Amino acid sequence: MARKLGRTTDQRMALLRNLATNLIIHERLETTEAKAKELRSVVDKMITLGKRGDLHARRQAASFLYNVEASENEAVVQKLFTDIAARYDERQGGYTRVLKLGPRRGDGAEMAIIELV
Repeated sequence: MARKLGRTTDQRMALLRNLATNLIIHERLETTEAKAKELRSVVDKMITLGKRGDLHARRQAASFLYNVEASENEAVVQKLFTDIAARYDERQGGYTRVLKLGPRRGDGAEMAIIELV
């Protein structure tokens, strides 16, 4: 069963879309452990779409990810399909790594770093 993260469905989907988009851009994020573990499955599905590489997969990824610029002249979906998917051609899943950091000072929430392997 998926984690609800204390949010309604639309808030949770917006959070995961935003985190997935930022992880593809920066390739490393610091967030809570629960969010990182939930984000892992979302990003793995996006990278699998990128490895498929056809037009339908590109449109599916574009409909989920936010349309922001990853660099000066490259969109997020383009980076996913050209750079990141090519990197994992030989790999059969497990594209992300979650490293635990310990509790956050303010509220004691368990923090983690999620990064692309």
